[in-house]
Amino acid sequence: MDSFSTKSLALQAQKKLMSKMATKSVANLFIDDTSSEVLDELYRVTKEYTRNRKESQKIIKNLIKMVVKLGVLYRNNQFNTEELILVENFSFYFYFPLLLQSELESDGPTSLLSSRRKKVHTLAMTAVSFHQIEFTFDRRVMSAILNDCRELLHQAIKRHLTAKSHSRVNHVFNHFADCDFLAALYGPSEVYRAHLQRICNGVNKMLDEGNL
Repeated sequence: MDSFSTKSLALQAQKKLMSKMATKSVANLFIDDTSSEVLDELYRVTKEYTRNRKESQKIIKNLIKMVVKLGVLYRNNQFNTEELILVENFSFYFYFPLLLQSELESDGPTSLLSSRRKKVHTLAMTAVSFHQIEFTFDRRVMSAILNDCRELLHQAIKRHLTAKSHSRVNHVFNHFADCDFLAALYGPSEVYRAHLQRICNGVNKMLDEGNL
């Protein structure tokens, strides 16, 4: 039987094109302005921590590629029910909340939407509360949550993306889930506190607008 499929070819072309065009403007197709501001701040704090502009750009570029490819797969209805639940549970506060919200509210199961919102809301509130309430930050807790997200994402994309995409996922989470990075981000340094304040301002705005 001939396995040729124009739909499959079109999807592959989209993923390849989006991967090559992994820029902030492309990311804006899948995340809103506030999320994009948080993404920018994550780049700045990453550059501050690594002291390596090229590596910081690569981390954020790989993050954008993850967002874009998830968005392409999602909008083309490529995820089965099990994978969809994983993606919704994974959805992170600087990823594509508006994409999932708009599509699930229009024709998705209410239970899945509620589950996704609960997970995202809890994660966002944890990140913000660690900043706002003194002496509550626990880098092990934050690292564990981020690594849980990493595993959910690996499971969700297993059927769809290549080993190279999985390595990009690890590259992103190896940085953001690193306990030393988290300790610096939530530490006493005024430089990092300024970055964290702007990140939390963005997350709070998304919470207030009901996007998390």
